[in-house]
Order: sequence, then structure tokens, then C-alpha cells
Amino acid sequence: MATAWLVLAAGDNRKHGGNGGYDDLPSEHYSWDSSVPHHASLAAGDVIAVWDKTALLGISVIERIEAGQAIKEIYRCPECGKADFQPRKTKRPVYVCLKCPAKFDTPAAGAKAVTTYRSRHGASWVDMPGILSGAELRALCDNPRTQHSLRSMRWEGLRNAIAATGTATSVDIADNAQRAIAGGHRQTTVRVRLGQAAFRRQLVTAHGETCAVTGPAPAAVLEAAHLYSYASSGEHHSDGGLLLRRDIHRLFDLGLLAVDPAALTVDVAPRLRDYPVYAILQDAPLAVAVTSRHRQWLRAHWEIHRRTAPASLGDAKRGGSGSGW
Repeated sequence: MATAWLVLAAGDNRKHGGNGGYDDLPSEHYSWDSSVPHHASLAAGDVIAVWDKTALLGISVIERIEAGQAIKEIYRCPECGKADFQPRKTKRPVYVCLKCPAKFDTPAAGAKAVTTYRSRHGASWVDMPGILSGAELRALCDNPRTQHSLRSMRWEGLRNAIAATGTATSVDIADNAQRAIAGGHRQTTVRVRLGQAAFRRQLVTAHGETCAVTGPAPAAVLEAAHLYSYASSGEHHSDGGLLLRRDIHRLFDLGLLAVDPAALTVDVAPRLRDYPVYAILQDAPLAVAVTSRHRQWLRAHWEIHRRTAPASLGDAKRGGSGSGW
């Protein structure tokens, strides 16, 4: 029988043993590491069902799993040293330890080496928001009472439950699972951005789930974009970032989108204006309020990608340079 995995993707609310967070895009990829139970059990060809604790989000077939090495941020109770703590919604101090009576505002920070894993499953993804409830999904797991982020289940049971709702896409998923190309693990060395999850949470608190260029957007597609070269500094600066939609973030990094620091309007490189989705952004005002510090970073980005752009890429003001930032 085919194996299926129920995996938890709940954005910044995903409980993961006191670490700095995971970068998930449910319709494309899912990330975990060697500190998670069953971390090495998932394989190419397995069905992956993504949920958010309350309901199913969608299902797919794992095409491949990428593995690497990283240094992981770990946060622990400052009293007992355990990572099993959680935030309190209204009370203070902010955190309460589930292993000892300690309550605290700031967890103890540390780091450890881990093996990282990321599934790639975008090719067969089928959106199924709310088709099955959290209770129904838990009941389908091999161990319905487990609290693990990766939970095994039988694909046949999941398929039958989906079919019972009248959804017609489950047979396609079964066929894809049978035809999936065998894969495996590949070891690579990667650099991770320590503090990135906290940096993103800070931006969400400041601006809400809003792309600074295009406006409100689902949290799953918003990335914490540095307005300066993080690779060079390795630091997260206050007022040094904005939330950007994934495609907008990439275009901003390439200089194909920039922000006029004086007018705070978007400038679109000529090569993008054949695409209506980007052409309409030309001269659009930013969707969020920015500080004077933001303006300084945006001005530096503008100077690199607009005023100093080669003439062959367009006029001096709107050159659309492709150099990385």
C-alpha cells in the first residue's frame, strides 16, 4: 500500500520544538530537519497531505527530497533547558514552560548542527482547502493521538475519505503516486539566515500580511525582503526590510523593480512592461508606510539599479539592471 504523510504547515504558528521556524510554501515545498521524529522516513513517490491543524490544505506526490546541513537556532526554557514551551495569548510573561513551572519573556538561545530536508511536490499539487477537517485527518493517521509534525497514514484511507466528499481529483493523485520517479537524498552544505523567522515576524507585526508593492497577499507567498545586501552584512537591521510577494522579491533583488526614494512609487524595468501583471505597477505608490530609514535603504538600492544602470539597458533613470542585490 502507498504511504502518505500528513504534514503540518501553520506558518509562524507552527510548533517546532523551540527553533527559529521553517520556510514552507505548501503548494511547492515543505521543510523539516533531523530534530523532527520520522525525519528520514519520507521518500519520493509518497503522497504528502498538508494541513494547518484545523483542515486539509491540499495533497500532492513528493517528486524529490533535498537534504543539506545547517546550523539551527534553538530556543529553550532558561530554567530547565527544555525546548517544550509555548506563548501565552494574553498573560505575561509571554512564555510558559511545559516541563517546569517557569514563565519568562525571553527564551535562552543556542544553536546546533542539523540535517535539513525539503520536499519538492509542486508538479502534482491539488488545492483541497477544507475538504477534510482536522479531526478527520487525525483519525486517518496510523497513530491518531500523535502530536508530531510528520504523521504517517495509509494513502488508501486518505483517498477514500477524499472520494467520500465528492471531490474528483483523488484518483489523479493515486495515478501520480504510482508513476512517481524514484529519487533519494542528496547531501549539500547550505548557509541559513539566523534570525530570519524573527525578522519576518517583526515585519508582519509592523505591516500586516501586505506586500509593500502589490498590497494584501496570503502569508504563504510573502517573504521578508532585506532592502540591503544581507549576504554582505549578515545583520538584520531595524527598518531594513519589507514584506514582498515572492516574485516581487526576486525582481527587486535583480533590480528589475525599484522604488523611487523621493516619490515612494514603483519603477518597473522596460523588459518587464510586456507583462501586464507588472506593467500596472509602474508609478504605483507603496502599499505600506515607510520610515526615513527605509528611504535610506531604498535610495541606496535606487542608486545601484537605476542611476548607475548601463545605458544599453534603457535610459539612465529606468535601466532595469540585472545585477544581484
